[in-house]
Amino acid sequence: MNTRYIFSLATLASVATLTACIDEIEPQDSTVTIEQINNSGNATVLADAISSSLAGKFVYSEDDQYPFDFGYPSLMVMRDVMGQDDATRATWYSYWYGVVDLRPNSVIAQFPWTLYYTWIKNCNAIIAGAANATSDDDRRNVGRAYATRAAMYSDLAQMYGKTTYALNKECITVPIVTENTTTDAATNNPNATNEQIWKFILDDLDNAEKYLTAELDDPTDVYHVGLNAIYGLRARACLVMQNWTDAVHYARLAQEGHPLMDEAQWTDPNNGFNTPTPSWIWAVRFATDDPCILLNDADSSWGSQMCIEIDPMSSGCGYAANYGQPHCIDRHLFESIPTTDFRRKVFVDFAVNSLASRDEVLNFLSAYSAHPSWLLRCGTSSLNTNGGGLEVKFRTIGGEGGRANQLLGFAVSVPLMRAEEMKLIEIEALGMQNESEGIEALTAFAQTRDAAYVYGSHNEAYGSQSIATSFQNEVWWQRRVELWGEGFSTLDIKRLSKGIIRSYEGSNHPDGYQWNTSATPDWMTLVIPQSEINYNTACQQTVSPAPLVGNSAPVVAF
Repeated sequence: MNTRYIFSLATLASVATLTACIDEIEPQDSTVTIEQINNSGNATVLADAISSSLAGKFVYSEDDQYPFDFGYPSLMVMRDVMGQDDATRATWYSYWYGVVDLRPNSVIAQFPWTLYYTWIKNCNAIIAGAANATSDDDRRNVGRAYATRAAMYSDLAQMYGKTTYALNKECITVPIVTENTTTDAATNNPNATNEQIWKFILDDLDNAEKYLTAELDDPTDVYHVGLNAIYGLRARACLVMQNWTDAVHYARLAQEGHPLMDEAQWTDPNNGFNTPTPSWIWAVRFATDDPCILLNDADSSWGSQMCIEIDPMSSGCGYAANYGQPHCIDRHLFESIPTTDFRRKVFVDFAVNSLASRDEVLNFLSAYSAHPSWLLRCGTSSLNTNGGGLEVKFRTIGGEGGRANQLLGFAVSVPLMRAEEMKLIEIEALGMQNESEGIEALTAFAQTRDAAYVYGSHNEAYGSQSIATSFQNEVWWQRRVELWGEGFSTLDIKRLSKGIIRSYEGSNHPDGYQWNTSATPDWMTLVIPQSEINYNTACQQTVSPAPLVGNSAPVVAF
């Protein structure tokens, strides 16, 4: 079944009107047909294709038509800009940041849906052959497919479900498509409830462990799902389901053999968050021969969005570095980070904006980069400031060669799961069973980042309808700082029923994008594409498209 759909993008300020063609959807929800399974080829080839397509490939379109079409890391950016911690100028993400064109018949609705169900389809092709998986390689690949499929449905359940599992187990999410779903069944495939989809996810993780045993695992290979990542995915599920006992257990298993990153690794000017460290459990990698690097001057890549240290003279590329679209840390979040916390060092202090002399500014910025003039250029061209709030957490790779040539510098690795995330899951789950034990564990972790940390200073509620305890607020703050830019913002806001605060005195969010909400906004529940609703008659929309909130919310005083 070959179908062709045309979706339109509304014109956005500073973005040209676009159209997109979704070709060869077979069928719309990426159900695997018997013919596709039979033609899928070697399981190892398919498994490697799944891993490699998570970054660097054009999954949504066939070319560089959309600079946000560079794989899973793009979805991480999307989830972060919908909250408040990323005060972005990234025009290509203004759809999600500014709540623009989030309609069921838009490209913006189709994009994440297509990516997730394409990856699920590929996993299904491998899982379909599980009964014949007798060799070590085949069993390993089946285990990886089950784990990857669980990861995809975990995201889908949280991004498309309006209410979290803990608040409403009967809330609908998305249709579940498996290796056994026929084309006919796909046309009458209802949304799974929270209870159904999280059971499915846990069953997949059971199967992942069954096939990918310790004997078959390679703990040094962070670019494929391993046992530690499987445990980590189960810890994430238990966190969402508030199964605190199991969350502690699996988060600890996930951390085994993965020590926390130290200050030198966190702030490394050459290798910071572009090269795996022992703390990384699962990651993706952009290769120099990836389409997203080779085409469009590598501007269709994570590096173009997140790496700002690119020579404007020899390269001149990069949406963040040279096109006036950097991702900045929210000013209030930055100013809540004590000066004794080393994580503050990867964000340019807003104090630089008050300096008048160019020499003073360059001297100030030299603490963040060997090329302070590049940061100043980025700040003045995009922020109309000296660069306060710019992030240098994610560095280009390849030293000076990479900074001079984005085709090399943007070929970075990106973490999908780190030991620090698992430690914070463990801590939250401990504290929800015994708060004093949780406080002790949280203090121990926080003091590895800030020796002066004292519990109790970071428990802002962010919204009157939050279900978080004061202890969870403290953990959430650590997650916001530790995992900034790694794709957890929307997931945590929805899980804890947080509101959004972008409008406050001194806010660095752009005019027109400053608003506050007392509850989790509807825009954080993604709409299901109209093509799926039309094709799958049993599928229901999970939320009505939310209107733009605008600037009507009152300014908040912190």
